[in-house]
Amino acid sequence: MRIQIGRDIVEVKVPGFLKGKGLLALVVLLLFLIGVGGAFYTVEVEEKGVVQRFGKHIKTVDRGLHFKIPFGIDRVTTVPVMRQLKQEFGFGTEGATNPFQRTRAEDRSLERNMVTGDLNSVLVEWVVQYRIDEPEKYLFQVRNADATLRNAAESVMRQVVGDRTVDEVITVGRQEIENESAEKLRALVELYGLGMSITQVQLKDVDPPLPVQASFNEVNSAQQEREKMINVANGEYNRAVPKAGGEAERMIAEAQGYATQRVNEAEGNVARFTALYAEYQKAPEITRRRLYLETMEKVIPRLGGFVVLDEEASQVLPFLPLNQAPRTTSPAASAAPAPAP
Repeated sequence: MRIQIGRDIVEVKVPGFLKGKGLLALVVLLLFLIGVGGAFYTVEVEEKGVVQRFGKHIKTVDRGLHFKIPFGIDRVTTVPVMRQLKQEFGFGTEGATNPFQRTRAEDRSLERNMVTGDLNSVLVEWVVQYRIDEPEKYLFQVRNADATLRNAAESVMRQVVGDRTVDEVITVGRQEIENESAEKLRALVELYGLGMSITQVQLKDVDPPLPVQASFNEVNSAQQEREKMINVANGEYNRAVPKAGGEAERMIAEAQGYATQRVNEAEGNVARFTALYAEYQKAPEITRRRLYLETMEKVIPRLGGFVVLDEEASQVLPFLPLNQAPRTTSPAASAAPAPAP
């Protein structure tokens, strides 16, 4: 065999086994090795494999090692059905493996700029989390399911934000916006047959436009301070009112106890005087004398030093106590004038 290289002609000797049937056998062997290498494929744990034969879907296989007809007759597309996927709007996380997770940097500002129902502008950043439930619909129902989901999510969010005022979007209406957006997006995904299930729609940041952010921050700070003062006042109220109620109940209980005590004492005194009167009626003189003596027995020890006078005595005689214990003179006795000699 002669081969021309530039202006030179080089004669190359071809081995005998590459001529005729030998060459055909070599080609068949190479085709067999290529076919065997391309006839087996592996589906990972979190994936499903969609098999097409000449472009027509024939089956969907689960994880594991599988066989297909090589040479491009069978084509297998793996879909991550067990993975939680997400799409980011208005911002982007670097290093994302999903090419539809974020858009180009120049398109993000257009995504997050929205107009509210009262014709104000806000900057909205949000995330849509979803799963692929039906790989067949995901691949064949629409031309590009991920791009369709992205457009549908942006349309739904603009519609929901456009139905509310700027104060609702920035402050109190975030939860309602997330719930309503998720419901409407699920309805669109079902209508289009994307083969997906929407797990969650979450608002990340909702801010006013940059020229008025300082004013909005001041308003939000004032509202937060107002809420804080209201909470503090409610806390004081909740502490003071139960305390006052408990104090009132305590005073009422004490008054009722005192009233019961006074009534019982009065009833006891009545019973005692009634019994005493009954005894008095039986023996008036003895009872009178007994009462007199009992009373003097209680009163006289409190007098301290005292003097005993006899009606027929011509002079005052001091009373000398028999016990030698010192007695304390009462203020009334010490203040009395000394007897005349």
